[in-house]
Amino acid sequence: MKPYAKYIWLDGRIVKWEDAKIHVLTHALHYGTSIFEGIRGYWNGDNLLVFRLEEHIDRMYRSAKILGISIPYTREEVRQAVLETIKANNFREDVYIRPVAFVASQTVTLDIRNLEVSLAVIVFPFGKYLSPNGIKATIVSWRRVHNTMLPVMAKIGGIYVNSVLALVEARSRGFDEALLMDVNGYVVEGSGENIFIVRGGRLFTPPVHESILEGITRDTVIKLSGDVGLRVEEKPITREEVYTADEVFLVGTAAEITPVVEVDGRTIGTGKPGPITTKIAELYSNVVRGKVEKYLNWITPVY
Repeated sequence: MKPYAKYIWLDGRIVKWEDAKIHVLTHALHYGTSIFEGIRGYWNGDNLLVFRLEEHIDRMYRSAKILGISIPYTREEVRQAVLETIKANNFREDVYIRPVAFVASQTVTLDIRNLEVSLAVIVFPFGKYLSPNGIKATIVSWRRVHNTMLPVMAKIGGIYVNSVLALVEARSRGFDEALLMDVNGYVVEGSGENIFIVRGGRLFTPPVHESILEGITRDTVIKLSGDVGLRVEEKPITREEVYTADEVFLVGTAAEITPVVEVDGRTIGTGKPGPITTKIAELYSNVVRGKVEKYLNWITPVY
């Protein structure tokens, strides 16, 4: 398989892609004891701009605290590792950045309190994850893990088996993406995205306490909504509200702002990206590429 990049940052140094290896008895491989982030960097023709790097690093440390592990590097060291990895590969295009901290000890014990933790930063070219022209989604049979069962506010590797099962079900049924309900029957997330709906000119999204990831793109959209004349209301969202919404869109680092034009065979709105979704997507695109002065504090230039 062709490498995605030339170099990876692993435990304090830059190594060749093919040399970034771990043992088969690594704890995280067996038990999902890793925490990670997904971050984007955008090439604007002059520089590569990392979007909301500080917020992603902060969330990574919160995830580590929830899981009960300690990242063996400071926030500034992780920040520099991200920039160093991009520079080592000399990227001049849009990229995806994946810092991951994982329990690296070679053991089958379940007590992770005193086990070794490793950190890697992987960066590779990345375009559109889902079609910006609109996708077809389905509400799958798998339910979103409830936060009384697993700490879904943290980006823990093992929890993403929930998302894997959901997306595979959706794709096997001919849809582009999965929508998951929680244990109470409310629609709460996509397989890797937060959800927003528009009904009667009002913008809604599920609240954080409803077993959703505290998404950074979600937070971005909430903040940007005021710039397009809207206020986001956080409330539980029913299946029927999704079916009868004027617009539905998913948001996430990978998905960015993705319109949903059909759910379970039911056309959403006109069957095309709606005006509010389009406005937010255009503004988001300008913000991440450093074209909106108001939000330049979210941008970290690499070069």
